[in-house]
Amino acid sequence: MTYHAHTLTPLGEMILASNGQSLTGAWFTGQAHFPKQEDLGHRIEIGDCEVLTNAQAQLLEYFAGQRTSFDLPIDPSGSDFQLAVWAALREIPYGYTTTYGAISKIVGPGAPAQAVGQAVGHNKVSIFIPCHRVVASDGKLTGYAGGLERKEFLLALEEPSAEVEGRLF
Repeated sequence: MTYHAHTLTPLGEMILASNGQSLTGAWFTGQAHFPKQEDLGHRIEIGDCEVLTNAQAQLLEYFAGQRTSFDLPIDPSGSDFQLAVWAALREIPYGYTTTYGAISKIVGPGAPAQAVGQAVGHNKVSIFIPCHRVVASDGKLTGYAGGLERKEFLLALEEPSAEVEGRLF
């Protein structure tokens, strides 16, 4: 069974989803690639599901600058390629950025940066799987399903901990 709940963040309302064992989704309300209402499952209160309670708490700590990584079980559904890209995203440290091309090299030989970009754009667990840390090869901010303003905010939030110029890992 799938459940979802709403939570407020400094960047607006987010929907958190869980299968009861792990976090399966985290979206900004109305963002690109937002799931259909029927795919979100039953709406519950955050406190009715331990996974969602922990996700909300960790999200609030993140926005308060008190958390640099998440330790929730995360289980998004996707193709093998998407799952490989999302796993690579989880390896990007807080305060650092990388490029679509660099992710394509990690995922496997011959993986085109455009395909990586598509997988990044369809990330179902925003912030927890840090797709906002991926930038264009020239360092410009591109494509974020939650909107470039949110991506810019998230990178600025994480910036104080970056110790390497350029923040590429």
